[in-house]
Amino acid sequence: MFDLKVINSVLGELEEVRGIPREKIIEAIEAALATAYKKEYGKRGQIIRAKFDIKTGTVEFVQVKEVVDKDSVIFEDEAETLEAKAPEAAEAEADERVIYDPEKHILLNDAKMMKRTAAVGEEIIFPIESKGDYGRIAAQTAKQVIMQKIREAEKVHLVSEFSSREGTIVSGTVQRIERGNIFIDLGKAPGLLPYEEQIPGERFNQGERVRAYLYRVEESPRGVFLRLSRSHPKFLEKLFEAEAPELQNGTVVIKAIAREAGYRSKIAAQAVDSHIDPVGSLVGQRGVRVTTVMSELRGEKIDVIEWQADPKEFIKEALSPAKVQEIDLDEENKTASVHVAESEQSLAIGKGGQNVRLAAKLTGWKIDIKSEKSADTHVEAKSETEPDATITE
Repeated sequence: MFDLKVINSVLGELEEVRGIPREKIIEAIEAALATAYKKEYGKRGQIIRAKFDIKTGTVEFVQVKEVVDKDSVIFEDEAETLEAKAPEAAEAEADERVIYDPEKHILLNDAKMMKRTAAVGEEIIFPIESKGDYGRIAAQTAKQVIMQKIREAEKVHLVSEFSSREGTIVSGTVQRIERGNIFIDLGKAPGLLPYEEQIPGERFNQGERVRAYLYRVEESPRGVFLRLSRSHPKFLEKLFEAEAPELQNGTVVIKAIAREAGYRSKIAAQAVDSHIDPVGSLVGQRGVRVTTVMSELRGEKIDVIEWQADPKEFIKEALSPAKVQEIDLDEENKTASVHVAESEQSLAIGKGGQNVRLAAKLTGWKIDIKSEKSADTHVEAKSETEPDATITE
């Protein structure tokens, strides 16, 4: 009936290349054959199952009936009588009991004649005749069910595999670019790098190798999509993890990140071991580690500071390279008035307010910059950050 060499070859390929377990494919074949058999030869209400022997290529068909008793079902003539007398009572009765169908039910007394230990809810199996010719329609049905089951199994496998890689950096090649969105070939599933998750000014060509942060695994009727980002603050963190062993082994932790992708970022790091310099761990000898990360981000400037539990010290660090003279805190409104020398004001604020804006995001405080010469001249930066703008562990 079946060419076993071909089937085994297909099973082997699907298992090796697509990672779909052999058992899932056999289940798909059995489901398809049962569906085809019922469509061609079965009766309404029948429950048909198929058992495919991969060693011999033979198929056995069985009909399954559930064991019921008179208290758990309502017979058709009884239902009609109840309906005629009292429709509302019939509806309530039907809610509690199912209508007896001889094609899928067998009464307990009859079941015990076949199996002495039969009980309500158990299944009784009836072998049925196998048919060699399923016809064109049945064959097409079988093919469709097999393909559907394969897609389902493949989707489950992909979701399982990539869910474990969520929150990590993945790499692939640019497949195509549509309306600014980049589709990346990651091997077993496509990755989508949306326009808003890209670093401003970056350009990629078809076939070019790309690294990105996998932040979500999405299921859809069209398959599994992997949502990627290169502008996410966590992408920056994972890049440093790859360069700094101290981050990998947990002796240094990143407490907060404020990022304006493609322009500038600030990272606050803390050492678990007091003998380790957290800033030096991320910057590396002669700046080699931070330079490597900046190169991946096409020259994005990165300020690495030491995280401080004291808000004043933390804000002072966050505003570097500007030198702060004095900080007044309004804890109720979480506002910091920062006094700097007039010569340091432009450095504290940064180009387009970027430095103070990133410092506000990093610390979570609204920062008001005031110069020493004129207390009336000041710039405010609110710490209104998006959910992904600050990472706190």
